Amino acid sequence: MMAGNVVVTGGAGYIGSHAVKALRAAGADVVIYDNLTAGHRAAAEAAGAPLEVGDIHDVERLTAVLRAARADAVMHFAAWLSVGDSVRDPIGYYRNNVTGALAVLQAMVQAGARHFIFSSTAATFGNPVETPITEQHPQQPINSYGETKLAVERALPHFERAHGLTWTALRYFNAAGADPDGALGEDHKPEIHVIPRAIDAALGRDSFAIFGDDYDTADGTCLRDYIHVMDLASAHIAALDALRRGGASTSYNLGNGRPTSVREVVNAVERVTGRKIPLTVGARRPGDPAVLYASSDKIKRELGWRPQMEDIEVIVETAYRWRQAHPNGYGGH
Repeated sequence: MMAGNVVVTGGAGYIGSHAVKALRAAGADVVIYDNLTAGHRAAAEAAGAPLEVGDIHDVERLTAVLRAARADAVMHFAAWLSVGDSVRDPIGYYRNNVTGALAVLQAMVQAGARHFIFSSTAATFGNPVETPITEQHPQQPINSYGETKLAVERALPHFERAHGLTWTALRYFNAAGADPDGALGEDHKPEIHVIPRAIDAALGRDSFAIFGDDYDTADGTCLRDYIHVMDLASAHIAALDALRRGGASTSYNLGNGRPTSVREVVNAVERVTGRKIPLTVGARRPGDPAVLYASSDKIKRELGWRPQMEDIEVIVETAYRWRQAHPNGYGGH
C-alpha cells in the first residue's frame, strides 16, 4: 500500500472495521471516526486503530481530526443502510446519508485531504433491466436508501471540479461473512441480513422466513450476489492506491459475479452448522427483484482486484465462526 494516513468514518461498523483491519495490515496509519450509534467500541479495538468518537455532521470536529491525523484520504462508511427503514424515514436517511456525506466532504476540503473512497450500493440501480449489472446499467433507485447514495455519487464530480478531490464510489452487492481470524464480525441491532439471520435460526436464536418461492429461478427463491467483507476491504485499498498513484475518479461494482439463491444460502448454513433451519415461506416482498448480481469485470481489469472467498460455504463458515464465539455480538458499545 502506498504511504499516507487515512480517516475511516463509520470505522467501528461492520464493513468499516474490516476495512480498518485491512488498512492496518497493509501498513497504513488509520484513525476511526464514529459516533457509535451503530458501530461498536469493541470492533474499533479489534480492528487495531484509535477511535475518535464524534458525529460526521460536526464539521469542525472532523476537520480537526483529519488535520491531527495528517490524513490525505477518507474512507466513508458512516451511513444508514436499511432499505425498509429508508422507506419509512426518508427524512432521516437524507439527513444522515446525504447531509452527513456533504459534511465529511466539507471537512476534507477544510483539512486539505484529497482522496475520498465512498461506500455506495447496488441499490442505486433499482430494478435490474439486465444481469449481470455493469457500471453502465441505468441508475434508477426505487427507495430512498438508493436515492441518498446516488445523490452523493452525483455530488462527487462537483467537489472534484471545485476543490480537486479525487474519489472512487464502490457499489456493493450483498456484503457477508466475517474476518477469518475471528476478531471481527457482523453485529447489527436488529439484524437484517440473510446469512447471520439464517445462522441464528440454526442456533435456535431467531426465526427465518423466505419471502417468495415462486420466482422464475431454478428453486423459486431470489438470487443474490454475496461478497465476502474482507474482499470488499481489499477493494477499498486497491481503489485508494489507484487514486494516490494519480488514477482518475471512477465507480466500480463489487460482487462475486455468481448468483446464489436464498434456498442455497439456507442449505449452506445447514451444512456448515450441522443443524436444520426451521423456516417459513411467506409472500414476496414488494420491490424484490428475482435476480440481482454484479459484473465486477471493470475493477478486475483496471485494478487487478479479485475476490478470494467466493464460495458461499466459505463465506457462511467465517460468519458462523464469529457468531459462535460472540453469541451476544460485541456485547454493547
